[in-house]
Order: sequence, then structure tokens, then C-alpha cells
Amino acid sequence: EKALFRALKSRGNTPKYGIIFNTSFIGKAKGKNKGRISRYLANKASIACRIDAFGEVPTRVFGEKLKEQVDDRLTYYDERSHKPMKNTVAMEAALKVFGKELKKAKKEESKAAPEVGSKRKVEDEPEKKKKKKK
Repeated sequence: EKALFRALKSRGNTPKYGIIFNTSFIGKAKGKNKGRISRYLANKASIACRIDAFGEVPTRVFGEKLKEQVDDRLTYYDERSHKPMKNTVAMEAALKVFGKELKKAKKEESKAAPEVGSKRKVEDEPEKKKKKKK
């Protein structure tokens, strides 16, 4: 951060690497793959932020699948033994797990709180006529 703001003040070149470059994922990568894996990690972090921001129900499923993808990609860059998992496959798997968790949570919620009474619907309320001013 300091280097970024210093560069902005002095109108110099901004730093090439940021905080993400100091993570353990990047530390595991070999020299030529550090830039690749840092961009990949930034993309996955961006996806995770969007899921958290726009998701209605908080869950860890998507973050865990995205972390698996980063680990998978890191081993692919180091060993080249297998192709890494595609994002569509990972998100489909995460959606299946999330759907199961959601159904389980709804079942537990319905068992824990049975309906005592029903609320009156808006349609059942008597209509009130507005008085006109003269």
C-alpha cells in the first residue's frame, strides 16, 4: 500500500506486485509461474467476492471449491501431470453441494418452528375508502 500511494504522489510507476503476491499460494509456485498463479488467484478472489456480495444465503461451499481450483492449478503448473478442473465443472459441483445444504437447512428450520397460526393475507383485509376533500 505504501509503495502504491508513494508512486501515486510522485507520479511514478506503480508497483507491479501487491499484497496478493505475498500469499502462500504464490510462495509455493516456481519463479516463472508466480505471475500466472497470482492472476488466477485474483480472479478466483473476485468471483468469491461477487458470490458473497450477491448471494442470499451465506455459505463456504463456493470458496472451498475455488480454493481447490487454485490448488489444482498450482500443481498443474508445477507437475503438468493432469489438466486442472474447469470453472464450470467446479461451480456445478458447488451448486449441487449448496443445494443439498439448503434443503437440509430448510428441513431443520421447518421442524424447529412449526406454524402456530397463519397471518392474514393482504387480500383478506377490508378495503378502506379514502375520503375526498372538498
